Amino acid sequence: MTSRVIALDLDGTLLTSTKTILPASLEALSKAKEAGYQILIVTGRHHVAIHPFYQALALDTPAICCNGTYLYDYQAKKVLEADPLSLSQALQMIEMLNAHDVHGLMYVENAMLYERLAGHITRGIEWAATLPEAQRPVFNQVDSFAAAARQTSAIWKFALTDENSDRLNAFAEQVEETLGLECERSWIYQIDVARKGNSKGNRLARWVESQGLSMKDVVAFGDNFNDISMLEAAGTGVAMGNAADEVKARANVVIGGNEDNSIADYIYTHLL
Repeated sequence: MTSRVIALDLDGTLLTSTKTILPASLEALSKAKEAGYQILIVTGRHHVAIHPFYQALALDTPAICCNGTYLYDYQAKKVLEADPLSLSQALQMIEMLNAHDVHGLMYVENAMLYERLAGHITRGIEWAATLPEAQRPVFNQVDSFAAAARQTSAIWKFALTDENSDRLNAFAEQVEETLGLECERSWIYQIDVARKGNSKGNRLARWVESQGLSMKDVVAFGDNFNDISMLEAAGTGVAMGNAADEVKARANVVIGGNEDNSIADYIYTHLL
């Protein structure tokens, strides 16, 4: 095995359903680092929502956030490269959200903004309350997305939610056709909207090249549709057993689920 980079999605992959990293995964990844592997978080999350996981892994690599929209230097607390939505694109997106009464969460420079509460936001806030204050993700309520968009320096993505999956899919198709933006499913009832061309696979490839490596040197773990780009681009794409069949079909390997020691077992068997 020539892999020298381990790229990890978080939710549904490295994290259990209770948003924890299994002790076996932590131990295996620590040993992989000692063996010379670079460990990289590649997530749909905002950088303000990765603190407990980045710190538990004791990483020194940058994090790829918001499905590849930006590369974040966690140590220096700065964005290294990014391709955010333009203000015009964001305002058009907000108009469509309002016209169709679709719930959205707007990811801006250093926070996640919402106009009204929804189940996934409430759950996120409740989870944040269980963390030490320094590790809590930033959720801010605003009166107007449009006003907030005009006051921020970067708009990374919108996360759209609707328990009616067909309605959400239809809206996403309209967004792609009307605005030319990229829509990717990142959770069961969530579709992320970002600038076209941004993906986990593209941003990961740029970083890997900057390290003088090839994507053949990468083993990537993922579980959802927003992971497909990096599963296909990596030398070895590993899909979790809890992934959708469409995701598994695009990976080289399928392992057990995220509640089991599947990642640790794969590392010990194939990488160490």
